[in-house]
Amino acid sequence: MSQNLIAIFGFNRMTLELITQLNEKQNKLVILDADPVKIDLALQKNLPAQLMDYSQDDDLIALGIGSKVTTLFCFLEEDSENVFLTLSARALDKDLKIISVVNQPESAEKLLAAGATKIIDPFEICSNKAYQLLTKPSITWVLDEVVFGRADLHMAEIIIPDNSPLDQTYTSELHLNEKYNLFLIGVVDKELGDTLYFSLGEQDHKLDSGDILVVLGANRDIRKFKQEIGVIQ
Repeated sequence: MSQNLIAIFGFNRMTLELITQLNEKQNKLVILDADPVKIDLALQKNLPAQLMDYSQDDDLIALGIGSKVTTLFCFLEEDSENVFLTLSARALDKDLKIISVVNQPESAEKLLAAGATKIIDPFEICSNKAYQLLTKPSITWVLDEVVFGRADLHMAEIIIPDNSPLDQTYTSELHLNEKYNLFLIGVVDKELGDTLYFSLGEQDHKLDSGDILVVLGANRDIRKFKQEIGVIQ
């Protein structure tokens, strides 16, 4: 296996969700589990998987912990298993990025103490998402697309050209998500300097020729938007 390997311990629904969000062309990854039934299921889905017991340091070293594994996901069924794996992996590589799921709130501190870089609490994510959907849907869109969403997202700075239909309009009139599947990060108003004014749907901003829109989206959607506002490409 090549360098920059992502290792995912445990095959379950969360693993499948993660796999769908990772770009396999850009990320070399492998699923590992001590249960042969789960490995067979993963292989049936044409996923890169292999049988492995996490309890032996020699096996972790052979996998590439301490060398080619750059990110470790601990998605095992029991918190105690994830704590043990985190401890073992951290002892082998102090710089390894370790992301672990937590099934019981009281286990979060143990995982952090064991050396986890980040904790994923499914219950907290669900409650926060519900709140954000009700209060800040644009923020939820960013979280979905950037953290859990498409892998082809790019950020672009678009200068509003002279005689553009956007001149003398307002950010509230853009409707980028609905029209172009883009998200407006913010605006640089050239009359006010080079400061980026972030836009999360809470403040309106008048646009002029020469202002810079900072947007997030797929290249094809960015190109379409540029064409329609008069940007020469």
